[in-house]
Amino acid sequence: MLLLAVAFIVAFVLLLYMVSPLISPKPLKLPGAHVVHLPRYLSSVHAYKQKVTGGSSGIGKCIAIECYKQGAFITLIARDENKLLQTKKEIEKYSVNDKQVVLCISVDVSKDYELVENVLKQAQEKLGPVDLLVNCAGTSVTGKFEDIEVNSFERLMGVNYLGSVYPSRAVIATMKERRMGRIVFVSSQAGQLGLFGYTAYSPTKFALRGLAEALQMEVKPYNIYITVAYPPDTDTPGFAEESKTKPLETKLISETSSVCQAEQVARVIVKDAIQGNFNSSVGSDGYMLSLLTSGMSPVTSITEGLQQVVCMGIFRIIGLFYLGSFDSIVRRCMMQREKSESADKTE
Repeated sequence: MLLLAVAFIVAFVLLLYMVSPLISPKPLKLPGAHVVHLPRYLSSVHAYKQKVTGGSSGIGKCIAIECYKQGAFITLIARDENKLLQTKKEIEKYSVNDKQVVLCISVDVSKDYELVENVLKQAQEKLGPVDLLVNCAGTSVTGKFEDIEVNSFERLMGVNYLGSVYPSRAVIATMKERRMGRIVFVSSQAGQLGLFGYTAYSPTKFALRGLAEALQMEVKPYNIYITVAYPPDTDTPGFAEESKTKPLETKLISETSSVCQAEQVARVIVKDAIQGNFNSSVGSDGYMLSLLTSGMSPVTSITEGLQQVVCMGIFRIIGLFYLGSFDSIVRRCMMQREKSESADKTE
């Protein structure tokens, strides 16, 4: 009886694997695609005609390079013209044919939607419509809730959230007309789990998921697919700068997982965007966290849904141990701080 049950489960899983390609999105082809790339703090990608915002450094730049390696055309958009030209030279080293183009547009696109819209129109007039838009806009502020300046909350929401809303809003109508397209929102594991020190940053990254889920329901009938990427701590200039001001608790929690390379993260994001996967995660921790927080998010295939159903319980148990260790770190730091303050008063 047990063997029969096992055989049935195996046959069922094999059937799901065979059926999944029939319901999954058709992979997007990058050769000839147009990628629009903005510096870390505002970046996007064109695929067949592709755009990447936040792409002059870190993950954004690596995504642009990865797309260029696969034959895409790139548009770089940023405020710093010198940095744009430097990034352009780096990307051009990976050319796969003499027809590829890296277009540079120097402009501040962080606050004015009409300006963003006009810039994207210029890019599309020269290199064609956007097939893949990668929103990498992001900046971070860490600290205890009461220590963070109030205007930082508004500033981060503007850059991290509206910096992705504006480019997406500017290209969505054309994508609908063409009945094709991909949009990527680069969130963070801090957009799946609220952690000590990220009270200003985490909400802005959580907001991207809500936007992505609602937008995916609107545009799926038009053959447009949304991907939300949740990269872990990644070795980038932004991460190095952020680490200088992290509270001790935040540093210790971050050290419980390894730091990934930007090139590795970029390869995963580009692959998931091409496949039209809604969730994009890196490593075993990322996979577990994405599955645990899947909730009512869309699935790309039956097998993905089955994995969530089967693994949710055991991963929740593992997750509770993680949360317990994080709480222990916070308590330990608080006790050490209070002990130190008491000793100072005694002296």
